[in-house]
Amino acid sequence: MNNQPAATNDSSDGEDVSPDRVLIFDTTLRDGEQAPGFSMDLHAKLKLAHALEELGVDILEAGFPQASPDDFNAVAKIAQSLTKTTVAGLARCVPGDIDSCARALEGARRSRIHLFLSTSPLHREHKLGMSKQQVVEATVRSVERARQLCHEVEFSAEDALRTEPDFLVEVFNAAAAAGATTLNAPDTVGYTTPAEMFELFTYLRKNVRNAENLIFSSHCHNDLGMAVANSLAAVSAGARQMECTINGIGERAGNAALEELVMALKVRAPHFGVSTGIDTRKLYPTSRLLTQLTGQGVPRNKAIVGDNAFAHESGIHQHGMLKHRGTYEIMHPQDVGIAETSLVLGKHSGRHALRERLQKLGHTPDDATLDGIFARFKMLADQRRDIHDDDLQALALGQDPDTTGPWSLLRLNASSQLGGGSSTAVTLVHEDGREVAETGAGDGPVDAVLHAITRATGTELALTQFQIRAMGEGGNAQGRAELTARHGSLDWHGNGVSTDIVEAAALAALAIVNRIERQAPARSHSAPKALESTP
Repeated sequence: MNNQPAATNDSSDGEDVSPDRVLIFDTTLRDGEQAPGFSMDLHAKLKLAHALEELGVDILEAGFPQASPDDFNAVAKIAQSLTKTTVAGLARCVPGDIDSCARALEGARRSRIHLFLSTSPLHREHKLGMSKQQVVEATVRSVERARQLCHEVEFSAEDALRTEPDFLVEVFNAAAAAGATTLNAPDTVGYTTPAEMFELFTYLRKNVRNAENLIFSSHCHNDLGMAVANSLAAVSAGARQMECTINGIGERAGNAALEELVMALKVRAPHFGVSTGIDTRKLYPTSRLLTQLTGQGVPRNKAIVGDNAFAHESGIHQHGMLKHRGTYEIMHPQDVGIAETSLVLGKHSGRHALRERLQKLGHTPDDATLDGIFARFKMLADQRRDIHDDDLQALALGQDPDTTGPWSLLRLNASSQLGGGSSTAVTLVHEDGREVAETGAGDGPVDAVLHAITRATGTELALTQFQIRAMGEGGNAQGRAELTARHGSLDWHGNGVSTDIVEAAALAALAIVNRIERQAPARSHSAPKALESTP
Protein backbone atom coordinates (compact mmCIF):
# COMPACT_ATOMS: atom_id res chain seq x y z
CA MET A 1 0.00 0.00 0.00
CA ASN A 2 1.00 3.62 -0.42
CA ASN A 3 2.73 5.16 2.57
CA GLN A 4 3.30 8.78 1.69
CA PRO A 5 3.94 11.71 4.06
CA ALA A 6 1.28 14.36 4.26
CA ALA A 7 1.55 17.06 1.63
CA THR A 8 0.54 20.66 2.20
CA ASN A 9 -2.12 22.14 -0.10
CA ASP A 10 -1.94 19.18 -2.44
CA SER A 11 -3.35 19.52 -5.92
CA SER A 12 -3.77 16.57 -8.24
CA ASP A 13 -0.08 16.59 -9.11
CA GLY A 14 1.14 17.11 -5.57
CA GLU A 15 2.26 20.71 -6.14
CA ASP A 16 1.18 23.73 -4.10
CA VAL A 17 -2.19 25.13 -5.14
CA SER A 18 -2.16 28.72 -6.33
CA PRO A 19 -4.51 30.93 -4.29
CA ASP A 20 -6.34 31.85 -7.50
CA ARG A 21 -6.83 28.24 -8.63
CA VAL A 22 -9.96 26.25 -7.74
CA LEU A 23 -9.68 22.47 -7.79
CA ILE A 24 -12.49 20.51 -9.43
CA PHE A 25 -13.47 17.39 -7.50
CA ASP A 26 -15.77 15.34 -9.73
CA THR A 27 -18.11 12.89 -8.01
CA THR A 28 -20.21 11.85 -11.02
CA LEU A 29 -19.10 8.24 -10.59
CA ARG A 30 -19.93 8.16 -6.88
CA ASP A 31 -22.59 10.65 -5.74
CA GLY A 32 -24.00 10.97 -9.25
CA GLU A 33 -24.01 7.28 -10.10
CA GLN A 34 -25.82 6.27 -6.91
CA ALA A 35 -28.89 8.30 -7.90
CA PRO A 36 -31.82 6.28 -9.30
CA GLY A 37 -31.62 5.89 -13.08
CA PHE A 38 -27.89 6.65 -13.39
CA SER A 39 -26.27 3.31 -12.57
CA MET A 40 -23.36 2.38 -14.86
CA ASP A 41 -21.46 -0.83 -15.48
CA LEU A 42 -17.66 -1.10 -15.36
CA HIS A 43 -17.19 -0.39 -19.07
CA ALA A 44 -19.28 2.78 -18.86
CA LYS A 45 -17.49 3.95 -15.70
CA LEU A 46 -14.06 3.49 -17.29
CA LYS A 47 -15.14 5.33 -20.43
CA LEU A 48 -16.48 8.26 -18.43
CA ALA A 49 -13.44 8.30 -16.12
CA HIS A 50 -11.10 8.73 -19.09
CA ALA A 51 -13.32 11.48 -20.50
CA LEU A 52 -13.24 13.28 -17.15
CA GLU A 53 -9.45 13.04 -17.06
CA GLU A 54 -9.28 14.56 -20.55
CA LEU A 55 -11.70 17.25 -19.40
CA GLY A 56 -9.15 18.22 -16.76
CA VAL A 57 -10.77 17.38 -13.43
CA ASP A 58 -8.24 17.50 -10.60
CA ILE A 59 -9.74 14.79 -8.39
CA LEU A 60 -12.07 12.03 -9.54
CA GLU A 61 -14.12 10.25 -6.89
CA ALA A 62 -14.45 6.81 -8.47
CA GLY A 63 -16.82 5.20 -5.98
CA PHE A 64 -17.44 3.76 -2.52
CA PRO A 65 -15.28 0.59 -2.41
CA GLN A 66 -16.90 -0.93 0.67
CA ALA A 67 -20.41 -0.55 -0.77
CA SER A 68 -20.18 -3.61 -3.05
CA PRO A 69 -17.66 -5.85 -4.87
CA ASP A 70 -18.60 -4.12 -8.14
CA ASP A 71 -17.86 -0.70 -6.65
CA PHE A 72 -14.53 -1.94 -5.28
CA ASN A 73 -13.57 -3.36 -8.68
CA ALA A 74 -14.57 -0.16 -10.49
CA VAL A 75 -12.50 2.03 -8.16
CA ALA A 76 -9.51 -0.31 -8.54
CA LYS A 77 -9.72 -0.39 -12.35
CA ILE A 78 -10.09 3.38 -12.60
CA ALA A 79 -7.20 3.92 -10.17
CA GLN A 80 -4.97 1.73 -12.32
CA SER A 81 -5.94 3.33 -15.64
CA LEU A 82 -5.77 7.09 -15.01
CA THR A 83 -2.40 8.75 -15.50
CA LYS A 84 -2.91 12.38 -14.48
CA THR A 85 -5.90 12.70 -12.16
CA THR A 86 -5.95 12.04 -8.42
CA VAL A 87 -8.33 9.14 -7.78
CA ALA A 88 -10.45 9.24 -4.62
CA GLY A 89 -12.59 6.66 -2.88
CA LEU A 90 -15.25 7.31 -0.26
CA ALA A 91 -15.09 5.72 3.20
CA ARG A 92 -16.98 6.01 6.45
CA CYS A 93 -14.96 6.52 9.61
CA VAL A 94 -14.85 2.75 10.05
CA PRO A 95 -11.64 0.67 9.87
CA GLY A 96 -13.11 -1.80 7.36
CA ASP A 97 -14.16 1.00 5.01
CA ILE A 98 -10.78 2.70 5.22
CA ASP A 99 -8.80 -0.48 4.57
CA SER A 100 -11.05 -1.48 1.67
CA CYS A 101 -10.69 1.98 0.13
CA ALA A 102 -6.90 1.85 0.47
CA ARG A 103 -6.73 -1.54 -1.25
CA ALA A 104 -8.88 -0.33 -4.13
CA LEU A 105 -6.65 2.73 -4.60
CA GLU A 106 -3.32 0.86 -4.50
CA GLY A 107 -2.73 1.22 -8.25
CA ALA A 108 -3.38 4.97 -8.40
CA ARG A 109 -0.66 7.39 -9.44
CA ARG A 110 -2.00 9.62 -6.69
CA SER A 111 -4.65 8.44 -4.22
CA ARG A 112 -7.06 10.14 -1.83
CA ILE A 113 -9.24 8.58 0.85
CA HIS A 114 -12.34 10.70 1.33
CA LEU A 115 -13.61 10.19 4.89
CA PHE A 116 -16.99 11.38 6.09
CA LEU A 117 -18.76 11.52 9.43
CA SER A 118 -21.93 13.35 10.43
CA THR A 119 -21.50 16.33 12.74
CA SER A 120 -24.93 18.01 13.04
CA PRO A 121 -27.04 17.64 16.21
CA LEU A 122 -29.77 15.90 14.22
CA HIS A 123 -27.38 13.31 12.81
CA ARG A 124 -25.44 12.86 16.04
CA GLU A 125 -28.61 12.03 17.96
CA HIS A 126 -30.74 10.13 15.46
CA LYS A 127 -28.24 8.59 13.02
CA LEU A 128 -25.02 8.01 14.97
CA GLY A 129 -26.04 7.98 18.61
CA MET A 130 -22.73 9.69 19.38
CA SER A 131 -21.68 12.61 21.56
CA LYS A 132 -19.57 15.50 20.31
CA GLN A 133 -16.49 13.99 21.95
CA GLN A 134 -17.11 10.63 20.32
CA VAL A 135 -17.40 12.29 16.91
CA VAL A 136 -14.07 14.09 17.41
CA GLU A 137 -12.34 10.91 18.60
CA ALA A 138 -13.67 8.86 15.67
CA THR A 139 -12.51 11.57 13.27
CA VAL A 140 -8.97 11.57 14.66
CA ARG A 141 -8.67 7.77 14.67
CA SER A 142 -9.93 7.48 11.12
CA VAL A 143 -7.83 10.26 9.62
CA GLU A 144 -4.69 8.90 11.28
CA ARG A 145 -5.41 5.42 9.94
CA ALA A 146 -6.18 6.63 6.42
CA ARG A 147 -3.15 8.90 6.35
CA GLN A 148 -0.87 5.86 6.56
CA LEU A 149 -2.52 4.20 3.56
CA CYS A 150 -2.74 6.82 0.80
CA HIS A 151 -1.20 10.00 -0.55
CA GLU A 152 -3.75 12.42 0.89
CA VAL A 153 -6.85 12.50 3.07
CA GLU A 154 -9.99 14.59 2.76
CA PHE A 155 -12.41 14.84 5.66
CA SER A 156 -16.08 15.72 5.15
CA ALA A 157 -18.33 16.79 8.00
CA GLU A 158 -21.64 15.42 6.77
CA ASP A 159 -24.53 17.88 7.23
CA ALA A 160 -21.99 20.60 8.01
CA LEU A 161 -24.37 23.44 7.23
CA ARG A 162 -26.68 22.34 10.07
CA THR A 163 -23.78 21.83 12.48
CA GLU A 164 -22.94 24.30 15.26
CA PRO A 165 -20.17 26.48 13.71
CA ASP A 166 -17.93 26.28 16.78
CA PHE A 167 -18.19 22.48 16.87
CA LEU A 168 -17.48 22.31 13.13
CA VAL A 169 -14.27 24.25 13.78
CA GLU A 170 -13.39 21.82 16.58
CA VAL A 171 -13.85 18.79 14.30
CA PHE A 172 -11.92 20.40 11.45
CA ASN A 173 -9.05 21.31 13.78
CA ALA A 174 -8.89 17.69 14.95
CA ALA A 175 -9.03 16.31 11.39
CA ALA A 176 -6.30 18.65 10.16
CA ALA A 177 -4.04 17.87 13.13
CA ALA A 178 -4.45 14.16 12.36
CA GLY A 179 -3.34 14.65 8.74
CA ALA A 180 -6.29 15.73 6.59
CA THR A 181 -5.30 18.41 4.07
CA THR A 182 -8.74 19.04 2.54
CA LEU A 183 -11.72 19.92 4.74
CA ASN A 184 -15.15 19.65 3.15
CA ALA A 185 -18.28 21.36 4.48
CA PRO A 186 -21.17 19.74 2.57
CA ASP A 187 -24.66 21.15 2.30
CA THR A 188 -25.89 17.57 2.46
CA VAL A 189 -29.60 18.30 2.14
CA GLY A 190 -29.44 21.45 -0.02
CA TYR A 191 -30.88 23.61 2.75
CA THR A 192 -28.59 26.63 2.94
CA THR A 193 -28.50 29.92 1.04
CA PRO A 194 -25.57 31.68 -0.67
CA ALA A 195 -25.38 34.30 2.09
CA GLU A 196 -25.19 31.61 4.77
CA MET A 197 -22.61 29.67 2.77
CA PHE A 198 -20.40 32.74 2.41
CA GLU A 199 -20.72 33.45 6.12
CA LEU A 200 -19.78 29.89 7.14
CA PHE A 201 -16.71 29.62 4.91
CA THR A 202 -15.53 33.03 6.03
CA TYR A 203 -15.91 31.85 9.63
CA LEU A 204 -14.06 28.58 8.95
CA ARG A 205 -11.10 30.26 7.27
CA LYS A 206 -10.87 32.71 10.15
CA ASN A 207 -11.13 30.17 12.99
CA VAL A 208 -9.66 26.85 11.80
CA ARG A 209 -6.00 26.64 12.79
CA ASN A 210 -3.42 26.75 9.99
CA ALA A 211 -6.21 27.60 7.51
CA GLU A 212 -3.78 29.10 5.01
CA ASN A 213 -2.22 25.66 4.50
CA LEU A 214 -5.51 23.79 4.13
CA ILE A 215 -7.96 23.47 1.27
CA PHE A 216 -11.58 24.19 2.14
CA SER A 217 -14.11 22.44 -0.07
CA SER A 218 -17.81 22.81 -0.88
CA HIS A 219 -20.20 19.98 -1.75
CA CYS A 220 -23.68 21.32 -2.45
CA HIS A 221 -26.94 19.54 -3.18
CA ASN A 222 -29.71 21.10 -5.20
CA ASP A 223 -32.87 20.45 -3.18
CA LEU A 224 -33.81 24.14 -3.24
CA GLY A 225 -32.18 24.84 -6.60
CA MET A 226 -29.20 26.71 -5.12
CA ALA A 227 -26.34 24.20 -5.43
CA VAL A 228 -24.38 26.21 -8.00
CA ALA A 229 -25.02 29.56 -6.29
CA ASN A 230 -23.99 28.12 -2.92
CA SER A 231 -20.79 26.63 -4.37
CA LEU A 232 -19.85 29.96 -5.94
CA ALA A 233 -20.53 31.72 -2.64
CA ALA A 234 -18.11 29.31 -0.97
CA VAL A 235 -15.47 30.15 -3.57
CA SER A 236 -16.01 33.85 -2.96
CA ALA A 237 -15.36 33.18 0.74
CA GLY A 238 -12.12 31.31 0.03
CA ALA A 239 -13.05 27.70 -0.78
CA ARG A 240 -10.55 26.31 -3.27
CA GLN A 241 -12.20 23.00 -4.12
CA MET A 242 -15.68 22.49 -5.56
CA GLU A 243 -17.29 19.06 -5.52
CA CYS A 244 -19.67 18.61 -8.42
CA THR A 245 -21.03 16.30 -11.11
CA ILE A 246 -21.52 16.38 -14.87
CA ASN A 247 -25.06 17.57 -15.69
CA GLY A 248 -25.64 18.06 -11.96
CA ILE A 249 -26.71 14.44 -11.41
CA GLY A 250 -26.84 13.10 -7.86
CA GLU A 251 -29.00 12.15 -4.91
CA ARG A 252 -32.56 13.55 -4.91
CA ALA A 253 -32.46 16.85 -6.85
CA GLY A 254 -28.80 16.38 -7.73
CA ASN A 255 -25.49 18.12 -7.08
CA ALA A 256 -23.89 21.32 -8.26
CA ALA A 257 -23.36 20.99 -12.03
CA LEU A 258 -19.68 21.00 -13.00
CA GLU A 259 -20.27 22.71 -16.34
CA GLU A 260 -22.23 25.55 -14.73
CA LEU A 261 -19.65 26.14 -12.00
CA VAL A 262 -16.71 26.14 -14.39
CA MET A 263 -18.32 28.46 -16.93
CA ALA A 264 -19.51 30.84 -14.20
CA LEU A 265 -15.91 31.18 -13.00
CA LYS A 266 -14.69 31.63 -16.58
CA VAL A 267 -17.31 34.06 -17.85
CA ARG A 268 -17.25 36.08 -14.61
CA ALA A 269 -13.48 35.81 -14.10
CA PRO A 270 -13.05 39.51 -13.18
CA HIS A 271 -15.64 39.07 -10.43
CA PHE A 272 -14.38 35.82 -8.90
CA GLY A 273 -10.68 36.25 -9.66
CA VAL A 274 -10.04 32.50 -9.86
CA SER A 275 -9.67 29.84 -12.55
CA THR A 276 -9.84 26.07 -13.02
CA GLY A 277 -7.85 23.56 -15.04
CA ILE A 278 -10.88 22.45 -17.05
CA ASP A 279 -10.73 22.36 -20.86
CA THR A 280 -14.15 23.93 -21.33
CA ARG A 281 -14.29 22.90 -25.01
CA LYS A 282 -14.87 19.36 -23.77
CA LEU A 283 -17.82 20.18 -21.51
CA TYR A 284 -20.53 19.50 -24.08
CA PRO A 285 -18.98 16.26 -25.41
CA THR A 286 -18.57 14.97 -21.84
CA SER A 287 -22.15 15.89 -21.00
CA ARG A 288 -23.40 14.05 -24.08
CA LEU A 289 -21.26 11.03 -23.24
CA LEU A 290 -22.92 10.79 -19.84
CA THR A 291 -26.39 10.93 -21.40
CA GLN A 292 -25.43 8.15 -23.81
CA LEU A 293 -24.00 5.95 -21.06
CA THR A 294 -26.99 6.34 -18.73
CA GLY A 295 -29.84 6.89 -21.18
CA GLN A 296 -30.83 9.97 -19.17
CA GLY A 297 -30.99 13.21 -21.14
CA VAL A 298 -30.83 16.79 -19.94
CA PRO A 299 -33.66 19.36 -20.18
CA ARG A 300 -33.62 21.49 -23.33
CA ASN A 301 -33.21 24.61 -21.18
CA LYS A 302 -30.33 23.20 -19.10
CA ALA A 303 -27.64 25.86 -18.68
CA ILE A 304 -24.45 25.41 -20.75
CA VAL A 305 -25.24 22.00 -22.31
CA GLY A 306 -29.01 21.97 -22.99
CA ASP A 307 -30.28 22.02 -26.59
CA ASN A 308 -31.62 25.54 -26.10
CA ALA A 309 -28.55 26.95 -24.32
CA PHE A 310 -27.33 28.55 -27.57
CA ALA A 311 -30.60 28.59 -29.52
CA HIS A 312 -32.75 31.64 -30.30
CA GLU A 313 -36.28 31.72 -31.74
CA SER A 314 -37.53 35.20 -30.84
CA GLY A 315 -37.41 37.49 -33.84
CA ILE A 316 -36.04 40.37 -31.77
CA HIS A 317 -33.28 38.17 -30.37
CA GLN A 318 -32.46 36.69 -33.78
CA HIS A 319 -32.22 40.15 -35.34
CA GLY A 320 -29.87 41.23 -32.57
CA MET A 321 -27.75 38.09 -32.90
CA LEU A 322 -27.38 38.60 -36.64
CA LYS A 323 -26.06 42.10 -36.01
CA HIS A 324 -23.82 41.32 -33.01
CA ARG A 325 -23.53 38.05 -31.09
CA GLY A 326 -22.98 39.85 -27.81
CA THR A 327 -26.51 41.26 -27.81
CA TYR A 328 -27.97 38.01 -26.46
CA GLU A 329 -25.06 35.65 -25.70
CA ILE A 330 -22.54 36.00 -22.87
CA MET A 331 -20.27 33.20 -24.11
CA HIS A 332 -19.42 31.53 -27.39
CA PRO A 333 -20.87 28.05 -27.99
CA GLN A 334 -17.44 26.94 -29.19
CA ASP A 335 -16.11 27.63 -25.67
CA VAL A 336 -18.08 24.65 -24.36
CA GLY A 337 -17.69 22.40 -27.40
CA ILE A 338 -20.84 23.29 -29.34
CA ALA A 339 -20.25 23.99 -33.03
CA GLU A 340 -22.36 27.12 -33.42
CA THR A 341 -25.33 29.12 -32.24
CA SER A 342 -28.67 27.92 -33.57
CA LEU A 343 -31.24 30.39 -34.82
CA VAL A 344 -34.36 28.24 -34.51
CA LEU A 345 -37.08 29.23 -36.93
CA GLY A 346 -40.55 29.15 -35.41
CA LYS A 347 -43.64 31.24 -34.86
CA HIS A 348 -41.63 33.87 -32.96
CA SER A 349 -39.05 34.39 -35.73
CA GLY A 350 -38.89 37.41 -38.00
CA ARG A 351 -37.98 38.24 -41.60
CA HIS A 352 -34.28 38.83 -40.88
CA ALA A 353 -33.70 35.29 -39.62
CA LEU A 354 -35.81 33.78 -42.41
CA ARG A 355 -33.91 35.67 -45.12
CA GLU A 356 -30.56 34.66 -43.58
CA ARG A 357 -31.54 30.96 -43.51
CA LEU A 358 -32.93 31.02 -47.07
CA GLN A 359 -29.67 32.54 -48.30
CA LYS A 360 -27.73 29.71 -46.66
CA LEU A 361 -29.98 27.29 -48.56
CA GLY A 362 -29.18 29.01 -51.86
CA HIS A 363 -32.27 31.19 -52.25
CA THR A 364 -32.08 34.98 -52.69
CA PRO A 365 -35.69 36.21 -52.80
CA ASP A 366 -36.43 39.87 -53.41
CA ASP A 367 -38.51 41.76 -50.86
CA ALA A 368 -41.85 41.02 -52.49
CA THR A 369 -41.10 37.30 -52.82
CA LEU A 370 -39.83 37.18 -49.24
CA ASP A 371 -43.11 38.73 -48.05
CA GLY A 372 -45.03 35.85 -49.64
CA ILE A 373 -42.68 33.20 -48.26
CA PHE A 374 -42.80 34.82 -44.82
CA ALA A 375 -46.62 34.81 -44.76
CA ARG A 376 -46.73 31.09 -45.61
CA PHE A 377 -43.90 30.44 -43.13
CA LYS A 378 -45.90 32.07 -40.32
CA MET A 379 -48.95 29.96 -41.16
CA LEU A 380 -46.84 26.79 -41.07
CA ALA A 381 -45.11 27.82 -37.84
CA ASP A 382 -48.46 28.23 -36.10
CA GLN A 383 -49.21 24.59 -36.92
CA ARG A 384 -45.80 23.03 -36.26
CA ARG A 385 -43.49 22.66 -33.26
CA ASP A 386 -40.38 22.53 -35.48
CA ILE A 387 -39.56 24.08 -38.85
CA HIS A 388 -36.69 22.41 -40.72
CA ASP A 389 -34.59 23.35 -43.74
CA ASP A 390 -36.54 20.99 -46.00
CA ASP A 391 -39.73 22.85 -45.04
CA LEU A 392 -38.07 26.12 -46.04
CA GLN A 393 -36.95 24.60 -49.34
CA ALA A 394 -40.56 23.72 -50.10
CA LEU A 395 -41.76 27.22 -49.21
CA ALA A 396 -39.04 28.82 -51.36
CA LEU A 397 -40.07 26.61 -54.30
CA GLY A 398 -43.73 27.53 -53.87
CA GLN A 399 -44.71 24.08 -52.59
CA ASP A 400 -46.76 23.00 -49.58
CA PRO A 401 -44.56 21.28 -46.98
CA ASP A 402 -47.57 19.40 -45.60
CA THR A 403 -48.68 17.78 -48.87
CA THR A 404 -48.68 14.05 -48.21
CA GLY A 405 -46.89 13.06 -51.40
CA PRO A 406 -46.88 10.16 -53.83
CA TRP A 407 -46.01 7.21 -51.55
CA SER A 408 -48.03 5.50 -48.81
CA LEU A 409 -47.46 2.35 -46.78
CA LEU A 410 -49.71 -0.62 -47.54
CA ARG A 411 -48.07 -3.54 -45.72
CA LEU A 412 -45.09 -4.04 -43.41
CA ASN A 413 -43.53 -7.19 -41.99
CA ALA A 414 -40.44 -7.04 -39.76
CA SER A 415 -38.49 -9.76 -37.97
CA SER A 416 -35.38 -9.80 -35.78
CA GLN A 417 -33.19 -12.54 -34.35
CA LEU A 418 -31.44 -12.36 -30.99
CA GLY A 419 -27.75 -11.76 -31.62
CA GLY A 420 -28.40 -11.48 -35.36
CA GLY A 421 -29.68 -9.03 -37.93
CA SER A 422 -33.15 -7.89 -38.87
CA SER A 423 -35.15 -8.12 -42.06
CA THR A 424 -38.15 -6.16 -43.29
CA ALA A 425 -40.58 -6.49 -46.17
CA VAL A 426 -42.64 -3.48 -47.28
CA THR A 427 -45.34 -2.92 -49.83
CA LEU A 428 -45.82 0.68 -50.94
CA VAL A 429 -48.54 2.27 -53.04
CA HIS A 430 -47.77 5.14 -55.43
CA GLU A 431 -50.39 7.77 -56.22
CA ASP A 432 -50.42 6.57 -59.84
CA GLY A 433 -51.80 3.21 -58.65
CA ARG A 434 -48.62 1.13 -58.72
CA GLU A 435 -47.76 -1.21 -55.86
CA VAL A 436 -44.08 -1.82 -55.12
CA ALA A 437 -42.74 -4.55 -52.85
CA GLU A 438 -39.19 -4.76 -51.52
CA THR A 439 -37.18 -6.29 -48.69
CA GLY A 440 -34.33 -4.89 -46.64
CA ALA A 441 -31.84 -6.19 -44.08
CA GLY A 442 -29.92 -4.30 -41.41
CA ASP A 443 -28.45 -4.20 -37.94
CA GLY A 444 -31.90 -3.59 -36.48
CA PRO A 445 -35.51 -3.32 -37.67
CA VAL A 446 -35.31 0.44 -38.22
CA ASP A 447 -32.15 0.07 -40.31
CA ALA A 448 -33.81 -2.76 -42.25
CA VAL A 449 -36.99 -0.82 -42.99
CA LEU A 450 -34.95 2.13 -44.28
CA HIS A 451 -33.10 -0.16 -46.68
CA ALA A 452 -36.39 -1.62 -47.89
CA ILE A 453 -37.94 1.81 -48.50
CA THR A 454 -34.79 3.02 -50.26
CA ARG A 455 -34.92 0.03 -52.62
CA ALA A 456 -38.66 0.42 -53.22
CA THR A 457 -38.60 4.14 -54.02
CA GLY A 458 -35.12 4.56 -55.47
CA THR A 459 -34.44 7.44 -53.07
CA GLU A 460 -31.17 7.04 -51.18
CA LEU A 461 -31.33 7.97 -47.48
CA ALA A 462 -28.40 8.05 -45.04
CA LEU A 463 -29.76 7.98 -41.48
CA THR A 464 -28.17 10.62 -39.23
CA GLN A 465 -30.59 10.76 -36.27
CA PHE A 466 -33.48 8.70 -34.94
CA GLN A 467 -35.60 9.23 -31.84
CA ILE A 468 -38.75 7.60 -30.56
CA ARG A 469 -40.96 9.43 -28.07
CA ALA A 470 -43.89 7.97 -26.15
CA MET A 471 -47.18 9.82 -26.71
CA GLY A 472 -48.97 8.51 -23.63
CA GLU A 473 -48.63 5.88 -20.96
CA GLY A 474 -49.12 2.13 -20.86
CA GLY A 475 -48.40 -0.70 -23.24
CA ASN A 476 -50.76 0.59 -25.96
CA ALA A 477 -49.30 4.10 -26.05
CA GLN A 478 -48.38 5.46 -29.46
CA GLY A 479 -44.79 6.24 -30.32
CA ARG A 480 -43.67 9.22 -32.39
CA ALA A 481 -40.65 8.46 -34.56
CA GLU A 482 -38.54 11.48 -35.47
CA LEU A 483 -36.06 10.69 -38.21
CA THR A 484 -33.34 12.77 -39.86
CA ALA A 485 -31.62 11.49 -42.99
CA ARG A 486 -29.19 12.99 -45.48
CA HIS A 487 -30.04 13.06 -49.16
CA GLY A 488 -27.78 15.00 -51.47
CA SER A 489 -26.36 17.93 -49.52
CA LEU A 490 -29.32 18.42 -47.19
CA ASP A 491 -30.65 16.89 -44.00
CA TRP A 492 -34.32 15.94 -44.33
CA HIS A 493 -36.76 15.40 -41.48
CA GLY A 494 -39.80 13.20 -41.13
CA ASN A 495 -42.20 12.09 -38.40
CA GLY A 496 -44.38 9.02 -38.04
CA VAL A 497 -46.84 7.95 -35.35
CA SER A 498 -47.92 4.39 -34.55
CA THR A 499 -48.25 1.94 -31.67
CA ASP A 500 -45.59 -0.07 -33.55
CA ILE A 501 -42.12 1.49 -33.44
CA VAL A 502 -41.00 -0.02 -36.76
CA GLU A 503 -44.16 1.20 -38.50
CA ALA A 504 -43.64 4.67 -37.03
CA ALA A 505 -40.08 4.65 -38.41
CA ALA A 506 -41.35 3.53 -41.82
CA LEU A 507 -43.91 6.35 -41.90
CA ALA A 508 -41.21 8.86 -40.93
CA ALA A 509 -38.93 7.59 -43.71
CA LEU A 510 -41.77 7.81 -46.25
CA ALA A 511 -42.47 11.38 -45.15
CA ILE A 512 -38.88 12.22 -46.07
CA VAL A 513 -39.06 10.41 -49.42
CA ASN A 514 -42.29 12.23 -50.28
CA ARG A 515 -40.74 15.61 -49.50
CA ILE A 516 -37.72 14.84 -51.64
CA GLU A 517 -39.82 13.67 -54.58
CA ARG A 518 -42.13 16.69 -54.41
CA GLN A 519 -39.16 19.07 -54.52
CA ALA A 520 -36.95 17.29 -57.05
CA PRO A 521 -38.75 14.34 -58.63
CA ALA A 522 -36.38 14.00 -61.55
CA ARG A 523 -33.34 13.83 -59.27
CA SER A 524 -34.66 11.44 -56.65
CA HIS A 525 -37.03 9.10 -58.48
CA SER A 526 -35.96 6.07 -60.37
CA ALA A 527 -38.60 3.73 -61.68
CA PRO A 528 -39.24 0.99 -59.12
CA LYS A 529 -40.44 -2.39 -60.19
CA ALA A 530 -44.15 -3.12 -60.01
CA LEU A 531 -45.44 -5.80 -57.68
CA GLU A 532 -45.99 -9.03 -59.51
CA SER A 533 -49.48 -10.41 -59.03
CA THR A 534 -49.79 -13.75 -57.31
CA PRO A 535 -52.42 -16.37 -57.96
